Amino acid sequence: MADTKYPTLIPRFLRYVKINTRSDEKSTTIPSAEREVKFLHQLVDELKEIGLSDARYNDANGYVTATIPGNTDHQVPTIGFLAHVDTADFNAEGVKPQIVENYDGHSVIKLDPAGEYTLDPKDFPALKNYAGHTLITTDGTTLLGSDDKSGVAEIFSLAEYLLAHPEIKHGDIRIGFGPDEEIGTGADHFDVKDFAADFAYTVDGGPLGELEYETFSAASLHVAIKGKNVHPSTAYHTMINAIQLGIDFQNNLPQDEVPEETRARAGFFHLLSFEGTPDHAELDYIIRDFERAGLEERKQKAQAIADKLNARLDEPRVTVTMHDQYYNMIDVMKDHMDVVRLAEQAMHNLDITPDETPVRGGTDGSKLSFMGLPTPNLFAGGENMHGRFEFVSEQTMAKAVDVLLEIVQLNAAK
Repeated sequence: MADTKYPTLIPRFLRYVKINTRSDEKSTTIPSAEREVKFLHQLVDELKEIGLSDARYNDANGYVTATIPGNTDHQVPTIGFLAHVDTADFNAEGVKPQIVENYDGHSVIKLDPAGEYTLDPKDFPALKNYAGHTLITTDGTTLLGSDDKSGVAEIFSLAEYLLAHPEIKHGDIRIGFGPDEEIGTGADHFDVKDFAADFAYTVDGGPLGELEYETFSAASLHVAIKGKNVHPSTAYHTMINAIQLGIDFQNNLPQDEVPEETRARAGFFHLLSFEGTPDHAELDYIIRDFERAGLEERKQKAQAIADKLNARLDEPRVTVTMHDQYYNMIDVMKDHMDVVRLAEQAMHNLDITPDETPVRGGTDGSKLSFMGLPTPNLFAGGENMHGRFEFVSEQTMAKAVDVLLEIVQLNAAK
């Protein structure tokens, strides 16, 4: 699809997704991976090339910021638009985006030449929404990176369009591109005061119309287990197998409170990794609940299981470490619903029906809202994020830019 209104949108997106910017959860640096830093510096150069002279990289937090200067003759609130550059914990090296022109809404899309991986409407019924669209998919070996390079490209297109059309009146618009959203640490060091926006939107959502201002509350759970390994021939009443203790810990959790068995407002425990030997084992989980009290109850349950296991052992061998990651942004957004109403009106003006279903996840806006910057989340277009079945519609990406453009015009007209 050649979008004449935003001609660089899709070429920019295709160029960006080919660059590996996967974040690294085990890193202690900010950002977590040097490949993110390199890409962020590239964005600074490109922002300056399109005319945003104040574009800069902040060494303290890894954010790139820039300003589209306002051109109104009256004061209007400053809006921020944010996107993250890192991709999720899945192969991101050698991304080869595939273009499917004029998709018919019912055919199976073969991702790899052998057809081992496909986008089949039987498995992914949302495909029926894309009849007539041009889709961008993976080749089956990597993720795509629409989460969130769609948002990055869309914000760039907004900036280019406004700079090319000074007749469109708007206030100051702040742009931010940040790292490490996928590992939950990107917004931790964000400088709200320096960003100097009155409110903001992350452009990091999924399909057309998503407008999210209620998220999970979240915590991480790490379980470290110290075993006692001896030769199996003399193990009777002596060996303490750390792997078995890890299995016992997992089996004591509610078996139906997992992502694959929950939906709507039901929370869960999600086992991300389990590694070990009889001598030592480690398990990593994420804990999610829409209610803060529910999150606390789940954390208490995890601790109680560890205490129960330790009580039967010769010494405490099961250690749990938990950290809160973010909280449900509705606790803040309920006092800033004018920000939501602005986005709703923009979508309605463009004949887009807002989908305000609470998101079973989180965004950087979850943290930023609690840091004093009300930040709901807008759709960027991606589907099936975080894996080889990810895809995005070129038409939906263009509509995302339309929504950003409408928001800034409505804000200026208030």
